Amino acid sequence: MAAAIEFLAGTASYSDVTEEIIKKFQLILLSDEEALRIMPESQKIALGCDHGGFPLKQRIRTLIEAAGHTVVDCGTDSDCSVDYPDFALKVGEVIAAGQADRGILLCGSGVGISVAANKIPGIRAGVCHDTYSAHQGVEHDDMNVLCLGARIVGEELAVELVKAYIAAEFTHEERHVRRLNKVLEIERRATSGEFQVS
Repeated sequence: MAAAIEFLAGTASYSDVTEEIIKKFQLILLSDEEALRIMPESQKIALGCDHGGFPLKQRIRTLIEAAGHTVVDCGTDSDCSVDYPDFALKVGEVIAAGQADRGILLCGSGVGISVAANKIPGIRAGVCHDTYSAHQGVEHDDMNVLCLGARIVGEELAVELVKAYIAAEFTHEERHVRRLNKVLEIERRATSGEFQVS
């Protein structure tokens, strides 16, 4: 079984043993695009970046669209220097308005743009540079914006992160709902002006 898993992950060479295991367990090999298409329905994904994230933007857009999802392009459109909060705001507004189901934000490190996005009520953005966090953040925390550092992760890892994020769904398990409700209560208190930070 391990050989089949390694082959599916693209880390092992194909062999007669692997072929036998694939047949025995009736495994199906999927391309990146086919793997994303097994989602229950097409999603609208808001995609935004600053100049630091721009080099990665087109690769991510191509992946999302090839998988049958719709990209809501929130800029930027070049590597000219811009300010990341502007694009975090655009993605957040699109999600808040119901024009996108989720978002993906790219900057140099992923940190600045996530800080900005998390100031928008209803946005739960996370910087994820490993695939476990990219899907677990959705499954347990109902993360709705994935933030990536284009200067931190390479294109191939970014592709895997986006695939994990898009394929994940919130579990609605009691403990996760309870914790999410506590997060939403903090947000409610903050937006009502309860916290005054000087």
